[in-house]
Amino acid sequence: MNILLAPMEGLLDFALRDILTRVGGIDRCVSEFIRVTDTLLPERAFRRIVPELMHGGRTPAGVPVRAQLLGSDPACMADNAARLAGMGPAGIDINFGCPAKVVNRHGGGAALLKEPELMERIVAAVRRAVPADMPVSAKMRLGFDDDSRAIECAQAIVSGGAGELVVHARTKAHGYRPPAYWERIADIRTEVSIPLVANGEIWTVDDALRCREVSGCTDLMLGRGIVTDPGLALAIRFAVQGDADAPLPGWPALQPLLHTFWGLIETNIEHRHRAGRLKQWLNFLRRRFPEAEEAYQAVRTITDSRVITAWLDKALDAEPAPQPITTVVPMAA
Repeated sequence: MNILLAPMEGLLDFALRDILTRVGGIDRCVSEFIRVTDTLLPERAFRRIVPELMHGGRTPAGVPVRAQLLGSDPACMADNAARLAGMGPAGIDINFGCPAKVVNRHGGGAALLKEPELMERIVAAVRRAVPADMPVSAKMRLGFDDDSRAIECAQAIVSGGAGELVVHARTKAHGYRPPAYWERIADIRTEVSIPLVANGEIWTVDDALRCREVSGCTDLMLGRGIVTDPGLALAIRFAVQGDADAPLPGWPALQPLLHTFWGLIETNIEHRHRAGRLKQWLNFLRRRFPEAEEAYQAVRTITDSRVITAWLDKALDAEPAPQPITTVVPMAA
């Protein structure tokens, strides 16, 4: 079983990739999308989204990161994929699932699910542009307005030469509303030959086990569920292995990771966005940990980074936040 960390714009960036892969259980990450329009991006644009490119394409914990491209022009996608491949990512992923209106209005992300022929040309162009040993994968939703062309879209991705496909088991119209339609992934599996990875609405170990059973997929991709419970990947792995007594990280184990996360944010995120990033993660964590609810309420109205640092040092009863173990380029939120 492989467990992948999802790309989620504005949430699962380099900082949370760093932290969550330290916890363990994750085999591979996919970055947030790098937007490709009509230009060849400079290398700094790739490093801004995927700073792991400066460290062998891996997080500090050693977990490989595939860089994700989003765009609708095959030639421009190919040019940028070639440049990106030369920077040493663990692979290149193509986004056919982003539901954001601003992306879809310009023909990117999930909007491409209305044009399977174009999807095939994009994948084929990227595949030809990068070395043969560079993995090329894709992530798609079941469709735009409905899932009537889900199999056709998946077959287009396979025909283009992708070696792996992640399927988020909802349409663009579904957004993130439950449920996820894992049974439709099973339908796709009967019609394509490459490995499929199931994604969508996996919040617990029970969800993961049911998803594997219904979808028929061995491999899973986790998003909001693992942001809420950083030990989820480990818990799933232990459950599949039948190791019910394996220790899982609780709140005490997360406390130093909160410090490390804050250190990364302070070092790399613009001052005006820093407090919001910590609150964003605590807002997810409080669904799982009562202590995170207390922490969230304590910092909810604070905007001064220095006050948050002082509060973390005192409230979590730990040493001041350690220096990040990786140097990354300055980033905006």
